[in-house]
Amino acid sequence: MDAQSLLEYSNWVVVGDVLNSSKYAHRILNTLKEAGFNVQGVNPNSDDESVHKSLKDISYKVDVIDLCINPIKGLKIVEEAHSLGISKILIQPGAESEDILSFCAEKGIIAIEGCALVELSYYKRKKR
Repeated sequence: MDAQSLLEYSNWVVVGDVLNSSKYAHRILNTLKEAGFNVQGVNPNSDDESVHKSLKDISYKVDVIDLCINPIKGLKIVEEAHSLGISKILIQPGAESEDILSFCAEKGIIAIEGCALVELSYYKRKKR
């Protein structure tokens, strides 16, 4: 499976600083919404009630997580994803680590390193 294949799934969660307009997580979340994906944001550090603090707070079955958070916090998210049965993760540049990749390989989670914004630009062109 490649990053482009993940776009065949419609239920996403973007994990990172999704409320900060200067961060990629915010841009990815909004670009996925504009492209018609069912997507919500998770930021374990946020006190804002408009964003979830945990994957378990998402009300729908999550197909794909877009990991856009530092790798130390990212590992905790990946562990939570595994406990919830989420098996596909797109790991943004800078969010990857050997610990995350090893955990995913060990637990059978599809972990793909890539950029959602790049993949979405190709996806939009293919749909025309």
